[in-house]
Amino acid sequence: MEENNTFNGRYTERLARLLLTITILVVLYFAVGYFRNVLIYIAAAGVVSLIGRPVMTQLRKIKVRKKSAPDALLAVFTILVIMGLLAAVISGVVPVVRHLVTEISRIGNTTSMESISANLRNLNSFLISTFSLDYGFKIENVVLDYLKSALNVNIFSNVIGSVASAVTSLAIGIFSVVFISFFFIKDDRLFAKIVAAITPDRLESKATVALGDVERLLSRYFVGLIIEMTIVGLIDLTGLFFVARLDFSSSLGIAFIAGLLNIIPYVGPWIGAAFGVALGVTLKFCSAGTIGLNVGFWVFVLVLLCIFVAAQLVDNYLLQPWIYSTSVKASPLEIFIVMLMAGKIGGIGGMLVAIPAYTVLRVFAATLFPDVKFIRRLTGSGTIQHN
Repeated sequence: MEENNTFNGRYTERLARLLLTITILVVLYFAVGYFRNVLIYIAAAGVVSLIGRPVMTQLRKIKVRKKSAPDALLAVFTILVIMGLLAAVISGVVPVVRHLVTEISRIGNTTSMESISANLRNLNSFLISTFSLDYGFKIENVVLDYLKSALNVNIFSNVIGSVASAVTSLAIGIFSVVFISFFFIKDDRLFAKIVAAITPDRLESKATVALGDVERLLSRYFVGLIIEMTIVGLIDLTGLFFVARLDFSSSLGIAFIAGLLNIIPYVGPWIGAAFGVALGVTLKFCSAGTIGLNVGFWVFVLVLLCIFVAAQLVDNYLLQPWIYSTSVKASPLEIFIVMLMAGKIGGIGGMLVAIPAYTVLRVFAATLFPDVKFIRRLTGSGTIQHN
């Protein structure tokens, strides 16, 4: 009888713990959805602090009379450095984008339009002969019909309100990220203290070690990502200006966009290449001026494709292996599978956060559960190497 009572007591206790765990998970799920913007601000501030960590480290080495400046002052200076670099990039890109828009808006040159019309006629003939379409088929009519069905008056009537709302949200977001980043940069142990506060005592030491590994790896990853985007953009700029013979402002604008889109793993480079080719062809054959390599339509398209493919070969075989080996410490197959799963779950947004999220999960799993065979085999030795 006592054994039954003991068994029932243990069963009731386990059931109560299970129900409590499920309740906590449900509450967390709804809390994350409700406070999604706040969590995004905190995550963005975390990224800023990780990027600013090398700057903060170097500033602390500067001493006057064997004393370094207060951490609060160094944190402010670090944020100003990051914001200054971002402002410099934006101020340099805005005129370039304006130039691209100006060039495209000058479409109207008769010779250019005749060239485009001839290419459209050739494309129509190709589509008609290949897919046995009606001889009156015109690709431009298909595009126009699609645009008419996709756009309506209601879209434009809501533009002003949407812009005002977006500007307000952006201002709040920037202020929030900067404010939170200040405290993360000022006290590089702040996040560790927060994690330690919500971690059970028996796992606190391991969680602290894992968090240190995560911060170090992600700092390398984000800095490496900036370097990767810069190098890819420079390669595209060199090819567009010296090979495709586009003017410098147009080359810089297209290269910047392609480099920025390169942040989206696997898919981003293809989107950037497609956008760059379309924009380069538009500038050459539709703008009022005469720019670009003096070749035919399809040859010019091939030249642009070769430029973007060359940049991606350098990225895929030199830059990405270096970034992944020094930060994520995962094989390319792991990364590819993670990307597929993240893309299926969250689309492009999911792919953007896939590598940082996988790094966090991988490090914590290796540190907290080193005896699990699957995790031990996945990470190679049961723990992430500290270096």
